Amino acid sequence: MGMLSQNQERLIRSLHTGSNRQRLGLCLVEGEKSIREARDYVELLFNRQDCRDFDRLVTTETPQNGAAVARIPKWTENDVTRNATIIVLDGVQDPGNVGSIVRLCRGFGAGLVLIESAEPSSPKVIRSSAGAIFHVPWVRMSKATGTDFLSRIDRPIFRLEKWSGSVPISAIADCPEVALIAGSEGKGIKLKVDGQSVAIDHDPELESLNVSQAAAIALYIRYRK
Repeated sequence: MGMLSQNQERLIRSLHTGSNRQRLGLCLVEGEKSIREARDYVELLFNRQDCRDFDRLVTTETPQNGAAVARIPKWTENDVTRNATIIVLDGVQDPGNVGSIVRLCRGFGAGLVLIESAEPSSPKVIRSSAGAIFHVPWVRMSKATGTDFLSRIDRPIFRLEKWSGSVPISAIADCPEVALIAGSEGKGIKLKVDGQSVAIDHDPELESLNVSQAAAIALYIRYRK
């Protein structure tokens, strides 16, 4: 495409911060696979030959040769609730986990609600999702908005947590529609929302499952039914 202008380079660097991404409605996409997935949203493609210092424009320590500026998808609550399964992430801050769960939602047909969780438009989330954030309907909500949302949707709510009153995760299989809340591995679910606690049995030598591993099991149980 030719050399990037100074304004274009300045724009790309600005997308390293979440506040600028939200203000501009743009995000940085790195790597060929994610760029292919983002193709309908891409505004600007560039590679190592197009700029003075490619490594400083991208965020990966060992960057691939290509990157892009893309529009951030705008999904609505209605987009999310068209899916029979909704995953609600409560305080999941690790971008690798959030990206993996976005990718799982694409593979198993789920919508996603993010409450005080890692920002989906961050380069790390986009990479971990392999570009799935451009296909999976997701919305970010505050705790108050998320609590209100869950009170309004007409479907059973399950809490992915192991308590004395938890029932096996298989309980989510036969409901036509569900919302499944998952918290971070360290803090668990903080939302004050009523729901049936469900747990995934595993060897007691393992303290706990990673949230993305637990989500994978739950989504597969839903999908195979």
